[in-house]
Amino acid sequence: MQSISFKSVAAPVRWGIIGCGDVCEVKSGPAFYKSEGSSLVAVMRRNASKAEDFARRHHVARWYTDAGQLIADPEVDAVYIATPPSTHAVYAISAMRSGKPVYVEKPMAASYIECEEMNRVSDETGMLLFVAYYRRSLPYFIKVKEILDSGEIGEIIGVSIRFHSPANPLDGDLQNQPWRVQPAIAGAGYFYDMACHTLDILDFLLGKITGACGQATNRAGLYAAEDTVAASFRFASGAVGCGEWAYAAPAVASCDEIEITGSAGRVRFATFSFMPILVQTLHSQAEYNFPRPEHIQQPMVETVVGQLCGHGKSPSDGISAARTNWVMDKILNAQDTIKTKET
Repeated sequence: MQSISFKSVAAPVRWGIIGCGDVCEVKSGPAFYKSEGSSLVAVMRRNASKAEDFARRHHVARWYTDAGQLIADPEVDAVYIATPPSTHAVYAISAMRSGKPVYVEKPMAASYIECEEMNRVSDETGMLLFVAYYRRSLPYFIKVKEILDSGEIGEIIGVSIRFHSPANPLDGDLQNQPWRVQPAIAGAGYFYDMACHTLDILDFLLGKITGACGQATNRAGLYAAEDTVAASFRFASGAVGCGEWAYAAPAVASCDEIEITGSAGRVRFATFSFMPILVQTLHSQAEYNFPRPEHIQQPMVETVVGQLCGHGKSPSDGISAARTNWVMDKILNAQDTIKTKET
């Protein structure tokens, strides 16, 4: 449990972003200056021209090329870390030790052990630590949770996940290969980068996963990381689940589907596509449609700002996010990075 000695930040919370790259353009960056009680005052990127360009277009007063300078900025109250996972822990720990709470991109870090260290520093310093598993705050997934919690489909029996997508055209280009398939930067491959959203939302919907195992392989040979993963897992409730992820599948096989089966029915939905939520029972069928938000992280950012200002609680913190890293490391058989105890 994170420290209760944390002191609230006066509104507006003044944010600094470390790593103002593509994810910050629409998905997250604008949320920090569009959310009530929040402002964006500084950004950082190692490329000076790109940092300056982002700051100009988003009307941010200051920009840096050094993360340490942004963290040290006395006008920055809290830090959003939007760099690749290999630097999440170092930047988050530096910010928390400087007396600043942190909102870090997913996955929380490049390994479960790094997540544990981040949580230890959060407790030690009293600085709150949040993670960008923003689906926990989206109406689409909140509706799924309402359906499950209502008992409409009965007691949960099991979960099935299928995610197939074609390879990125650059995946096999050694000169321009995405960092997401480079384990030294990403922690693993697309599984770490994308499946974390699915596993985290299942934690939110159904509770903690207490056991997991899997098989991972590379079928297309485009890069060193895994491109195909099969997994099985169990929840503390006793429900079980299985998942299949293929990141070099033919386009005709593309799919994005989660099915939760209960003793009285089932619910089907997606992690990324916002397909209609389908609920089927013995006596009824219903569909629910939700639009994709313009700034998909804004609902989560609003919960973070609220908690920083002393009201409400964000649904995604370092404790819940570390559990997702634990599950992924178990599935990928990363035994050298997993302690035997369960969080």
